[in-house]
Formats: sequence, structure tokens, C-alpha cells
Amino acid sequence: MNVADFGLERWFAEHEHEADIMLAESGIRSLDADRFDTDPGELGYVIPTNGDPEFRAEVAQRYDRTADEVLFTCGAQEANFLTFLSLLDADDHAVVVTPTYQALHAVPEAVAEVTRVPLSPPEWELDIDAVADAVREDTEVIVVNNPNNPTGRYHPEGKIRALYDLAEDADAYLLCDEVYRLLAEEPIPPVASMGERGISTSSTTKSHGLAGLRFGWAVLPEELVETAWNWKDYTTISPSVFGQHVAKQALGGQENGLLRENREHARRNRERVRDFVGDHGLDWHEPVGVNGFVTVPDGFDGARDFCTAVVEEESVVLAPGDLFGHPDRFRIGFGLPRDELTEGLERVGRVIERRG
Repeated sequence: MNVADFGLERWFAEHEHEADIMLAESGIRSLDADRFDTDPGELGYVIPTNGDPEFRAEVAQRYDRTADEVLFTCGAQEANFLTFLSLLDADDHAVVVTPTYQALHAVPEAVAEVTRVPLSPPEWELDIDAVADAVREDTEVIVVNNPNNPTGRYHPEGKIRALYDLAEDADAYLLCDEVYRLLAEEPIPPVASMGERGISTSSTTKSHGLAGLRFGWAVLPEELVETAWNWKDYTTISPSVFGQHVAKQALGGQENGLLRENREHARRNRERVRDFVGDHGLDWHEPVGVNGFVTVPDGFDGARDFCTAVVEEESVVLAPGDLFGHPDRFRIGFGLPRDELTEGLERVGRVIERRG
């Protein structure tokens, strides 16, 4: 199995360590550990290695599923990886809605044949008919990320249910990466709750501000859980005992207050970036979550030229849109602390003004 280089991670590896401000981070700002009880007791494996059964049952209730249909993982990245390995073989086919997080198309492309169906800018509308045209007899899974990374487009419930119906009619699955879902003021139902052909993946990273826990989950039919769990025996074996311990608190009694705080933080920062976009004559689709996909300013030879200038001249990291197949845009993450966002935008503005 050959997988493509992860362009975004390589870009970060080249620039993030030395830069002053990370303005391409795709999650909400990280919370301090002192908000939680951080003593899980003995630092052994989580037993059973698919996750604590009572906690899996609590997570399953969110999806109208059972504990045996939930697998705890090391972040949503592993949840997606294990799901693809469980679903796809070399003679299978997948349909992936793009632009999206690279792992959602690169991993299935390493295993099977993939047809990409693009969203339509500038509103990044999801074309159900185009997805239907891409589905074949050998299609095993349709893949979507909602809210979308990098555009921030939140596809409405009606369109996601239409995708589910397409998958069900084709005896395929609909896999939805929902890591940003709980940052929406009114989240739509998760895909796994729409029927047995729905698969949801998520984590405590993006909406809850707990990237360091590396705690995620996949909700999928029991027979696929068994296959994914078998693959997990060869990757991370079990979720982190520390991550599971803190996740129980973050998804339990602390969740309502934590999400209320994070949504307000995202809203205020979004307004600040909206002003920046307008002040500099740029454009974006008003995002849900903490990512925006912004047009490249005049005076630059595409996103790579612009983002390189920003990091070299002002020590601020943005994500060039060519990494997502759109060299005329760049991704900005606005979940970081307010003072860092303000300083980062001021520095980016100086680069734009010097070339303007």
C-alpha cells in the first residue's frame, strides 16, 4: 500500500516550529489541563482495548447506536484510517467529496479506486446529482466531511440525508467526518444516527479543544467494528488511558459549558476575520467551525507564493490552498487565542499592503 505524502503536514513541519504564530491550526484553542482531574490511576492499557464499555455506551447514545458499534481510537485520524481499511479492498471503489482533509481521500486512494466529486465555489454547494453520477456497482463508501475542512461549509441536513439515501440504495456506506459538528450553534443529527449504513467519526480535538488527548471514536456497524478493532491491534492497540479519563469529563458534566465557551470564542474570532477579509478586498464563504478558505490577494502568484511570503516576512503560518486542490485560496484557522489572532492578522495585513 503506497500512500501520498501528506502535503499539509509536510508544510507544517517545514514552517511551524520556527514561526511566531500558527494561523493555520484547524481546531479551537487548546484548553489547560487544570480544568480536569488528570489522575487516571495506573497508567496501563485501556482494557478492553476497544474502550471502556460503559463509556462506549454513553457515546453510542449520541448516535442511537449500541456500545458494540463504537470503537475508541487515537483521534479521528485513526478512526478514519481503521474504517477505510475495514471497508475497502483493491477491487473496490469510493466516492469522496472534495476539497477535504487529505487523509479522507489519500488513504482510500492507497487502497482502492476513488472518484472525487468537487464542491462548487464560491458557496461550496454539495451537488447530490454529481455524487449520484459517481456511484458505481462496486462503490463501498461515500465520504464527506461536515462541517467541511477547509471551506467551513456546513451542508444542511436535507443534503446529508440525500447522501445517506444514495449510499443505502447502492448497498454502500456514508462515512462522515464530524469533528467540527459540535461547534455549530444548531448541529444537525450525526450520520450514524440516520441508519445502519451511516458511519460517524469524531474526536475531542476540534470542538472540545483537547488535541493533546488524542482521543477519538468511530461509530459503525458491529461487524465493521470487529474488523477495525483487529486492524487497531496492529496500530495503537488501545486508546490512551489518560485520554479516555479526561474525555469522560469533557463529554460528560463539563461538556455543555465547554462547548458554549468554545462556540462563543469561535464566533468572536470569526467576526474579527470577517472584518479582515472585507478590509482587504478578499472573499470567503462564511464558515461554521474555525476554518475559512480565503481568496489570495492581488499581487501574488497563487497561494503558495502568498503563504511563503507571509511566513518568511512576518513569521506567520497559513495553509496554501493548493494543498486542497485550490491554488487561488488559502486556509486560515481562527480558533487560536484572541490576542494571537489579532497579532497574526496584523502581520498578514502588512504583507498584503506591501504588495498592494
